[in-house]
Amino acid sequence: MWRGVQGDGTTVESGLPTTWGAEQNVRWKIALPDRGNSTPVVWKDQVFITQAIEKTGQRLLLSLDRKTGKQLWEAGTIYREPELTHGTNPYCAGSPATDGERVIVFFASAGVFCYDLKGKELWKRTDLGKHHHIWGSGTSPVIVGNRVFLNFGPGEKTTLYAFDKVTGKTLWQHEEPGGASGEGKEKKWLGSWADPMVRTVGSREELFLSYPGRVAAFDPATGKEWWTCEGLNPLVYNSPLFAEGQVIAFGGYGGMGLSVRAGGQGDVTKTHRLWHLPKVSQRIGSGVVHQGHHYILSDGGIAECRDLKTGQMVWNERLKGPGPTGQNWSSLVLTADGQCYAINQGGDAFVFRASPKFELLATNSLGEKVIGSMAVSDGQLFIRGYKHLWCIGK
Repeated sequence: MWRGVQGDGTTVESGLPTTWGAEQNVRWKIALPDRGNSTPVVWKDQVFITQAIEKTGQRLLLSLDRKTGKQLWEAGTIYREPELTHGTNPYCAGSPATDGERVIVFFASAGVFCYDLKGKELWKRTDLGKHHHIWGSGTSPVIVGNRVFLNFGPGEKTTLYAFDKVTGKTLWQHEEPGGASGEGKEKKWLGSWADPMVRTVGSREELFLSYPGRVAAFDPATGKEWWTCEGLNPLVYNSPLFAEGQVIAFGGYGGMGLSVRAGGQGDVTKTHRLWHLPKVSQRIGSGVVHQGHHYILSDGGIAECRDLKTGQMVWNERLKGPGPTGQNWSSLVLTADGQCYAINQGGDAFVFRASPKFELLATNSLGEKVIGSMAVSDGQLFIRGYKHLWCIGK
């Protein structure tokens, strides 16, 4: 699913390719029917990717043969009702999630759809209402056990859902104050594009989610709110992380950052918040944690390393490539051998060491616009550009 099996950008794989280019270490590349921001996911011999066809209103799930890139099937729906989004964010920006029996996708106002691995529709939820925000949708389904969790938002309707993954039935839902979609002369906006994360904390499970102004933890079985911690700004683009007993969360535009010890009860701002950063650089992609340090990229293409215990900056370095822009909206991938993979909108990919001492290992360019993040499977990298889906392998 989005950000891998654990939903935190990590992979158990090591020895991945560190050098490639438009003509080097490319196993295959296939042309895509339209642009898109989502990330592919892989299950055995299939690659799944969401795809909007803007002229026809199609919102699709594509299945591709992972060995050749050939399309195996497509499934989806047509949605032609007006839906607000930004010019940089095509529809179907959310990534698929699969458990090996079903593939679940979120098509914003068009609903949530579940298919089997041959493209047969198993269930759908087209009764959830409309998504409405000036910057569009970008959240993805998260499968944990027999449940599917979804942050439906941002916008006037902001709801955290728990669905039964077999039937699609709503098991519980949490309503969050919405609104401020960025329209009109006042240009007020708020919202969270974060995806939930479930972890075991002591004797209970906690579902973490970053919201405007706060981070919260819920009981994934019932939706009951365990705790809340203040300290985020009104816009949250990236997803929370959990490491060493603490939740790390960053806001986006005009951003703040914080770390809070999990496992509390009620408002834990004064008792469990470990550090708070009142102003950090704009970031859209999500980070990773490795051996006591947090790594993330800013919108401007600057890699950052912070001490997990204090939040203090250890280093920040601009990642430069030959592409036309260093702007970055993608999220980091961390390998088992401690290497970080990132790719910017200019199609330049970087490999650097997850270390308190900055070490850039490689710079590789595809020469194609990329907004989505990399996916890793069996020694290969899958990269969704605006024109092609690439499979990189030695």
